Amino acid sequence: MDWINFTPLQSLLGGLLIGLATAFLWLLNGRIAGISGITAGTFISFGPERLWRLAFVLGLILSSWVWLLFVPLPEVQVTGNYWLLAIAGLLVGFGARLGSGCTSGHGICGLSRLSGRSLVATVTFMTVAVVTVFVMRHVV
Repeated sequence: MDWINFTPLQSLLGGLLIGLATAFLWLLNGRIAGISGITAGTFISFGPERLWRLAFVLGLILSSWVWLLFVPLPEVQVTGNYWLLAIAGLLVGFGARLGSGCTSGHGICGLSRLSGRSLVATVTFMTVAVVTVFVMRHVV
């Protein structure tokens, strides 16, 4: 465990905020807080539908700057190949569309609704992530 960067209080606060945001979106708007679906819908919807989606995406982007008012963000060092990271990001986006949802939609909202499809998707995400990390750190 990385005890230097261990942040249980910030992690708990972040989890609570994610839970509250997803609950409020469901209760007030009847929508599931799947980031890939919300983001994709921002570009193809119109009127009030586009406005709430845009507000949600902007909130995701701007929240780190709001956090900076209280606590400095950790320094991030990118040590990987930028092209490989870009390709990986595109593959994640493709996979999210192919799987009809992303980790946030399935892992947070789907599991809380006891969705069998989300359980299978989340187990698949996590299994592939564990295998990928093992291969990249110990095989390649």
